[in-house]
Amino acid sequence: MADAKLVGLPPGAATRAPELVARLAAALRAKGKGYLPRTRHRDAEGRPLYTNRLILEASPYLLQHAHNPVDWYPWGDEAFDRARRESKPVFLSIGYATCHWCHVMEEESFEDEEIARFLNQHYVAIKVDREERPDVDGVYMAAVEALTGGGGWPLNVWLTPQREPFFGGTYFPPRDGMRGMRRGLASILTQLDEAFREDPVAVASQAERIVAQVRESLEAPPGVGGLSAAQLQQGADQLLATYDPVWGGFGGAPKFPRSVTLEFLLRYWRRSGSRAALEAVTTTLDRMGRGGVHDQLGGGFHRYSTDERWVVPHFEKMLSDNALLATAYVEAWQATGDPGFAQTARETLDYLLTEMRSPEGGFFSATDADSEGEEGRFFVWLPQEIDAALPSEQAQVVKAYFGVTEAGNFEGRSVLWVPRPASEVAAELGMSEDRLASELTAARTTLRAVRARRVPPLRDDKIVAGWNGLTISALARAGFAFGEPRYTRAAAETAGFVCARMVDRDGRLLRSFAAGAARHPAVLEDYAFVIAGLLDLHEATQEIVWAQRAIALQALLAAHFADPRGAFYATPDDGPQLFAREKPDSDGATPSGNSVAIQDLLRLAELTGDERYRGDAERALRSFSGLLTRNPTAAPRLLSALDFYLDVPKEIVVVVPGSARDPLAAAEPLLDRLRRSFVPNRTLLVGAEGGGLDAVAALSPVAAGRRSEGEAPTAYVCEGRVCELPTGDPAAFARQLEKVAKLAPAG
Repeated sequence: MADAKLVGLPPGAATRAPELVARLAAALRAKGKGYLPRTRHRDAEGRPLYTNRLILEASPYLLQHAHNPVDWYPWGDEAFDRARRESKPVFLSIGYATCHWCHVMEEESFEDEEIARFLNQHYVAIKVDREERPDVDGVYMAAVEALTGGGGWPLNVWLTPQREPFFGGTYFPPRDGMRGMRRGLASILTQLDEAFREDPVAVASQAERIVAQVRESLEAPPGVGGLSAAQLQQGADQLLATYDPVWGGFGGAPKFPRSVTLEFLLRYWRRSGSRAALEAVTTTLDRMGRGGVHDQLGGGFHRYSTDERWVVPHFEKMLSDNALLATAYVEAWQATGDPGFAQTARETLDYLLTEMRSPEGGFFSATDADSEGEEGRFFVWLPQEIDAALPSEQAQVVKAYFGVTEAGNFEGRSVLWVPRPASEVAAELGMSEDRLASELTAARTTLRAVRARRVPPLRDDKIVAGWNGLTISALARAGFAFGEPRYTRAAAETAGFVCARMVDRDGRLLRSFAAGAARHPAVLEDYAFVIAGLLDLHEATQEIVWAQRAIALQALLAAHFADPRGAFYATPDDGPQLFAREKPDSDGATPSGNSVAIQDLLRLAELTGDERYRGDAERALRSFSGLLTRNPTAAPRLLSALDFYLDVPKEIVVVVPGSARDPLAAAEPLLDRLRRSFVPNRTLLVGAEGGGLDAVAALSPVAAGRRSEGEAPTAYVCEGRVCELPTGDPAAFARQLEKVAKLAPAG
């Protein structure tokens, strides 16, 4: 088939150069005979009628749009050069592969030939995957927030050829009056095209105002005042004021499992003794673990709950959410000893290892909410489906335990959740709790197998450096806490993949890996999250190479992202330039890059004894002191960093006899106590007397000169390089770990 016929020209699109047609055709042929184009515009043999430049991309999200009748461009100079030449506005649409409303807008508008024709004739249309280009997403999200007071995805922004925004919003229906909205995309496109042509001065003036507003909003105001425990108390008080004591979580529906809040409140409890803070964490984690937001069969957590009880989720699953929540459950287990928290952490990590791990060793980004054209279809059940899958007694157990009813709780079907304690269900069914647990274990195995035969949700197989850094942390922390080498090995394999396959020739991180190659300069969160993961992996394995790699990445971060006034910009100084440069401070679904970067600096200062790291962390914290005083709940992870800064972190050194072949195994009688203790602000060093300990001391001077006593493993617990009496007694070691520098009461 001729190239031009194979890759049909979208309606109203400009004629293509033969070279481009050949590239598009080659890319389409490379998909193979089994390729199913994601479009309703196909010929009688199932081939796409239209193909645009996105077929040349690696991003799963961009490839979803490769056969829309819209003549999409990827972000880059080519699109803006054309807009300048032809004096056309740019229509920028930003989303991600597992975004439900992005799919809705695609089907309603971007697959609509009439709308596509108008776009192709009057605009240059650009598609961006926000997960590949968070820098682009960040500045244009700020523009839409400045215009409308809110944001979200899909994000749709109208730009001048100079890349300056003059209008924007999120989801638009295709036409006026649909979905209860006054204006639809078709009429907005027409009106803005007319404004751009007929009143360019007004458009330019509007763009100038928005750009100035965005630049001001993205530049954190200068810090005012100092850093104190009062900011921690204020943040905790404000968070606890929104806590739901019945169902857990903070605020009303929809409820997001915001791990950064739980992490901070656990640290606040440790330093203050606040039972309210601990209860908020444990109740929230318990309710979430029993809710439908937790996949009761397959493990892992969905994106958020649409109701206050955590029952009906938005069914998308994100790698970042699950890594952060696994860590939160590990810490809650260390703080309380509750075995249910450990079980949930394991189930979450096992889900990631089973369903989200790439053959190369990295982890995929997300899975969709939709399958078979319906949201949640893969995850929900009818009573008769359970009856058909299980023996009658097991079916009865499952329906009673997981709240499955004829009416259902989601569009006539049931999301599995645990509305009642096991003891109550067992009593109702006239069986012991052990028997109930046994029946549930068998039933889960069968139902997972049945569910696996359904059409699964789409998986975004892009690998993001920062989110893999979060996963390295989760696996390393769980591996250490639970004494499970398989988690630690997986963390090391992922770290090896990121450090080998997601760097450029200069050792600088790249953001995204897809289709066998890494691309796009990494942003602040990538560096911060990967550095944190490497430090956690060093603690879990005591392999110095991971700490050395963290130190090397920190040097690159300082060289290319640092603001001399304090903290870090989101993008490197030599990266793609946008009309504004963000300096992130607030936490969202993931912690801000600056919050984690500050914690990294504090950990490196304790590990290496290099006070320059601590100075950089203090300067960064002071640059955000205004936020910490004015609106601390916007940045719980920053509060956790402040807690580390105000604490006296423990420097723990465990020395084993020089004859020990495996220092970690030899140190186990002592390490077992540390594994089960919640000591978040710390460093850990383990080494054998002689060459092994000398290598440790070369990295961390606090280890220098330490010796084991009586040919037995010996622990040194130090604060500010001043150590308690060395001990080989696990009970005495535990008592030293329990000592906490309490927060001074405010005011």
